[in-house]
Amino acid sequence: MTSFKPVTHVIFDFDGLILDSEKLYFEVHREICSGYGRVYSWELQQGLMGRLRRELVQGIIEALDVPASLDEYLDEARKRYEALFPTAQLLPGAERLVRHLVGHGVPVAVATSSSAESMGYKTTHHKELMALFHHVVMGSSDPDVKQGKPHPDIFLVCASRFPDRPQPHQCLVLEDAPNGVAAACAAGMQVVMVPDPRLSPDLTRGATLVLPSLEHFRPELFGLPPF
Repeated sequence: MTSFKPVTHVIFDFDGLILDSEKLYFEVHREICSGYGRVYSWELQQGLMGRLRRELVQGIIEALDVPASLDEYLDEARKRYEALFPTAQLLPGAERLVRHLVGHGVPVAVATSSSAESMGYKTTHHKELMALFHHVVMGSSDPDVKQGKPHPDIFLVCASRFPDRPQPHQCLVLEDAPNGVAAACAAGMQVVMVPDPRLSPDLTRGATLVLPSLEHFRPELFGLPPF
C-alpha cells in the first residue's frame, strides 16, 4: 500500500476542482476562436489549464495563429466571463470537504491562477463557502506570484500567508490540472489530482494520488481528521 506523509494545511485549486468552470472557459475560448475562423480544442485546453490569464491567452493566440492582439482577445473574453461565470456550480464533494476540514480546525486556502475580477464573477453565488478559506491567492492579480503554474510560485506564496507559515512538506495541494500538479510538485508538496475524465492518463503521473472526484477523498490518508 502506498504510504502518504501527514500534512497540517490544505491548499485548494479552484477552477475544475471546487467550481465546475473549466467547461465555461472552453465555451468562451471556442466562441472567440470560432469568430476568427479558428477551432479551439480540448487537446489545446488541457495543455493550458492552470496557467495565468495572460499566459494562457497568449498560448491560444500563438497555437492557433489568432489574428487578434492579447488585449483584444482578453477584452472579448472578459465580456463573456461576466455573463457566464455567475452560473458556475460547485463540483461534487468540494463543499463537504472544505466544511469538514474547517470544522476540525485544519487551515485551508485557495491558490488559483484566476484574476480577482474573474473570481468575483465565479463566486457570485458562493460567498459563504469562500469565507471559510483563510486566504485566496489569485495568481493573475497577485504581484507576489511572479510566474504561473507549472512554476511553484503560487503554492509557495499561498503557504507563506498562513499565520504559522508551514513548510512545503506540511501542505497538501488538491488540483485538477497537469500544470497545477507540476507546480505543486515543484513546490515540494504532495498533490491529490482530480482530473477531467477526458484527460490522458499520461498527464496524471506526477500526482501523489489520483481520484475520480473529491467525494472519494479520504483525509485520514494524509493524517487529517476522517469524515
